[in-house]
Amino acid sequence: MKILTGNDLTSGDVIWWTGDGWSRHIEHAVDVDAHGEAIAAQEEAARRVNAPYVIQGEMTEAGPRPGHIKDRIRAVGPTVRTDLGLKPADPSIGEWVI
Repeated sequence: MKILTGNDLTSGDVIWWTGDGWSRHIEHAVDVDAHGEAIAAQEEAARRVNAPYVIQGEMTEAGPRPGHIKDRIRAVGPTVRTDLGLKPADPSIGEWVI
C-alpha cells in the first residue's frame, strides 16, 4: 500500500490524501498505488499541500498505518508526551502503538 502525505500550507499540520482531498487523520488515507507522484505534483502545483511525498503503508484493523517509524510519529505526534498527540478522528478506533 502506498500513502500520500505532506503538510498543510496554512497550519503546517501533517495531512494525508483521502482520494478527494486532505485530512489530518491517517485513518482517512487511501492507497494511491502508482498514482501517488502524479497526485502529489498536481496538489502541490495547485498549492493545496506543501512538500507531498509517497510512503509505504499497511492496512490494519484500525485503518492505514505508515510503514516507517518517522511517518508513524508524524501521524500521531510526540512520543514522549502522549497527551499532546493527535487523537483518531473516530474514537471507536482506539489507540494504536507507534
